[in-house]
Amino acid sequence: MPAPTFELQDVTYRYEHAVALDGLNLAIPSGRRMTLLGPNGSGKSTLLRMLDGLCFPQIGIVLFRGEPLTSERFSNEPFSFRFRQQTGFVFQNPDVQLFSATVFDEVAFGPLQLRWPKEQIRRKVEESLDQMEIAHLRSRTPQYLSMGEKKRVALASVLVLDPETLLLDEPTAGLDPRSESRMIDFLARCGHGSKTVVIATHDLDIVEDISDFCCIFQNGRVLAEGTPPAILGNTSLLEQANLLHSHLHTHSSGEAHAHPHLHRHQH
Repeated sequence: MPAPTFELQDVTYRYEHAVALDGLNLAIPSGRRMTLLGPNGSGKSTLLRMLDGLCFPQIGIVLFRGEPLTSERFSNEPFSFRFRQQTGFVFQNPDVQLFSATVFDEVAFGPLQLRWPKEQIRRKVEESLDQMEIAHLRSRTPQYLSMGEKKRVALASVLVLDPETLLLDEPTAGLDPRSESRMIDFLARCGHGSKTVVIATHDLDIVEDISDFCCIFQNGRVLAEGTPPAILGNTSLLEQANLLHSHLHTHSSGEAHAHPHLHRHQH
């Protein structure tokens, strides 16, 4: 088993009226794609924010390659600089992270902050635009793009730094079928150990394509973990986690049976 990129030890995080993470222990191996499954409020998004250093445990510790992630560490500019270059976060709502006048400027923002040479910035931005198939949008204003286009711009703005670790919150939510297919194809290409990828999703249909390992979250704890076939093949587990619902069907013979169905969460 590869050494963990992230390791959480007895991590607890509470909001005013709810516990998001409750004594969580979890290791995320380097070079693996891990999906976080669970209903709304199970702690997935809070975990991603914590892995990106946007919030910190109230109890417990989060390690990044053996180093604690704390607010004090992020006040150290060399550490923060290195971490932000190595770790990229794509939010569920791309409007949260898109603010520049043009798509080109959006993708160039990170490299500019890292003070890359101008020619290198231009070359890397064009590569990222091509990778996400949005080169034709380079002069457009991000806020006027479709949801699928916005998500690809947000991802390009992260990929331009070539981070070793990607954190994605519901990357296919709200996408039309073509945009969803493009996103799945990209995540499938990450599956050769080149990056550590952590993906929160409700969509069970895509899990086998985009991940090597799954964790089911419930009430801020890991309910189960395993390979996609093992997790997806356990119907009772998925029903317990509120990821499958059984609905009653009446057949032409008059018999009624309950069958499990994917529970599609609306966003």
